[in-house]
Amino acid sequence: MNLNAVRAIYIFEMTRTFRTLLQSVVSPVLSTSLYFVVFGAAIGSRIDTVEGISYGAFIVPGLIMLSVLVQSVSNASFGIYMPKFIGTIYELLSAPASFIEITAGYVLAAATKSLIIGVIILFTSFLFVDISVQHPFWMLAFLVMTCLSFSLFGFIIGIWAKNFEQLQLVPLLIVTPLVFLGGSFYSISMLPAGWQTVAMFNPVVYLVSGFRWSFFGSAEVALGWSLLAIAAFTLACVAVIGWIFHTGYRLRK
Repeated sequence: MNLNAVRAIYIFEMTRTFRTLLQSVVSPVLSTSLYFVVFGAAIGSRIDTVEGISYGAFIVPGLIMLSVLVQSVSNASFGIYMPKFIGTIYELLSAPASFIEITAGYVLAAATKSLIIGVIILFTSFLFVDISVQHPFWMLAFLVMTCLSFSLFGFIIGIWAKNFEQLQLVPLLIVTPLVFLGGSFYSISMLPAGWQTVAMFNPVVYLVSGFRWSFFGSAEVALGWSLLAIAAFTLACVAVIGWIFHTGYRLRK
């Protein structure tokens, strides 16, 4: 593997992030802090506990997942879309780097940005609620796996998008609603039986459930199913990216 190519793309993307630090890091952290104020303080004061956990603490894993998922998709999609938009994608494709190395550079950079934001939000949550992490290793593992898998998904969106409107379409109309409906701010067990069944078809439910288990030791979905869901989603994204580079879909047009 050409590690120089991976490193060059990674450093370029990370440098761009630090040039726009206010937009890339500060803005999503401040937005999530507002969720803590609104949901944790305003609504949480009217809700005692959820599954024996204070509501303010209960929503922390969901809020982190909300930010991480959206940022992973947005960072990766924008990163690969810009070379298409300005025409430098052809230089990238003609460089002595395979699609694995190109993908790795962009995806690792997007995942790193999202991971940084997720960690900052986690530490920020300590300012609002009293919370502890029962399984820190699994918490970090879920965070890293989620960042990587949805950065791969964002990479696909960036190649698929023909304009900036399409670039924002999936994060705004699909990813964010799925997170809100995935048990980020409530327990799936609070839903009627029929809606609980429907919720199980939402892949974000498995991510939020597994991540919340790492905090509190309890989950609505078995840990094995959560890990399987992340693995299946990651493999599906890798397969699609491989097909895109093999066929040249929306890369040479």
